[in-house]
Amino acid sequence: MRESVAITITESSQTGEARRVAIALATQLGFQETQRGKLGIVVTEVASNLIQHGKGGVLLLRLIEHNSAIGIEVLSLDKGRGMVDVDECLQDGFSTAGTLGNGLGAISRLSGLFEIYSIRNQGTALLAHLWSTSAPHEPEKILEIGAICLPKRGEDISGDAWAYQVDRCRSLLLVADGLGHGPAAATASSKAVRIFQEHDRSPGAIVEAAHAALRSTRGAALGITEIDFEQQSVRFAGIGNIAASIFSFTERHHLISNNGTVGHEIRKIQEFSYPWYANGLLIMHSDGLDSKWQLDRYPGLSQKHPSLIAGVLYRDFNRDRDDVTVLVAKGMSN
Repeated sequence: MRESVAITITESSQTGEARRVAIALATQLGFQETQRGKLGIVVTEVASNLIQHGKGGVLLLRLIEHNSAIGIEVLSLDKGRGMVDVDECLQDGFSTAGTLGNGLGAISRLSGLFEIYSIRNQGTALLAHLWSTSAPHEPEKILEIGAICLPKRGEDISGDAWAYQVDRCRSLLLVADGLGHGPAAATASSKAVRIFQEHDRSPGAIVEAAHAALRSTRGAALGITEIDFEQQSVRFAGIGNIAASIFSFTERHHLISNNGTVGHEIRKIQEFSYPWYANGLLIMHSDGLDSKWQLDRYPGLSQKHPSLIAGVLYRDFNRDRDDVTVLVAKGMSN
């Protein structure tokens, strides 16, 4: 389940529906009863906060995996009044809405990972990870990844897809956008993911293999990034409207794609090279996200979990008339 499940929360009756969807997903994934109970409490509190403090918003659920552990990522996004002091809001008993004020503290205690990003009068993004058993042991990571993948409004299946392969020496990350929408677009992007997973090659070679494999489909836009951690370098090959950018504390690089449609017409497959940074940030997205976003308008966001970064960009720049994928990868300091 690479796609996110989106639940719109605008009134109190939708809180129960969000909880039911989350529990059903947890049951499907084999969550133990105690862990399902924790998830139910977290989703209920998150949905309630969206109504009371965010003037409504969206709650996203996504399968996450770490080694052999299975979990669910809970991400809530609103454009409400935001928080002046996040730490103060986390204290039990603190409330601005006449409630008991235990919600955020309970979410934090029940979650394996918990982060908030909030700007006064611009909204709040809240992230929680809950696991099917106990939280997995976290060995030192070299790259942390977050993503949102959602279909066009009114569609059940996204024509976008994403995937990654990470080891200690290098990583490969893919965003694919099948031409159009719906099942036929999903077939094209899913085939691109399969080729990506079967070929441990350079970005350009994978695009070439996908071009041959996607001839029987309607085609797709592809962007593939390779990060070489030893060489501190990036290679990128892109065809079509997949945008990608690399950030450090002082630098920003826009990665170059060529025109064309994988599976139909490609004039040139070309790899471009860029530097990578120990604390670098890679953001890739389909054209369902408006390209006018600017990370520097969000103070401190780049230091947050990649899923929060993806969520804030989705919240503020989603075109709402196309499938959308936002993939964020963050280098972890040693």
